[in-house]
Amino acid sequence: MIGQKSLFMALAALVIFSISMTFTGCFSSKQSPPATATNVDISLYAGRWHEIARLPMPFQKVNEAAIAVYTPLPNGMLSVHNIAVRPDGSQHDIYGYAEVLNPPANTKLAVRFNTWFSPFIPIPKEGNYWIFYVENNYHEAIVGTPDRKYLWILARTAKLQPQVIQDLLQKAGKLGFDGSKVLFDP
Repeated sequence: MIGQKSLFMALAALVIFSISMTFTGCFSSKQSPPATATNVDISLYAGRWHEIARLPMPFQKVNEAAIAVYTPLPNGMLSVHNIAVRPDGSQHDIYGYAEVLNPPANTKLAVRFNTWFSPFIPIPKEGNYWIFYVENNYHEAIVGTPDRKYLWILARTAKLQPQVIQDLLQKAGKLGFDGSKVLFDP
């Protein structure tokens, strides 16, 4: 009985947290969402991306590096495979999918991960993964949430030149992201 009560309390807390996050997203920012990239070719965007810097989500650990792999699916969606790399080199991962919400621009996606609690977490109708910038050769990208709470600077390689990182952070700053809270992957 105690196990069921604990499970119920955890589920109730998750639902309350999800609802509060939904309303916080709806009412906390009077600022318009940042402009996305003009157009993204999903076939070029697909593949392996290394996280260089981020305004992290609560589940992302400070001392872990992250890799994301996007694979086009026959139904027009993308398979998402996120890999966290611990300091000792061990890894843990999660799978999900992304639905493109604004074809043919392909800059606003709804990403959902395959977890038991995922259906309880609402995704805003405008999406929770926006592509704000992609370099012409698809080597670097700036992605995040339209409310500017979360940001990821991505690259095809695990390391970038400091000036390139600085340029990407300046672009993110012009989009309204708080660069003072950005964490860099180890």
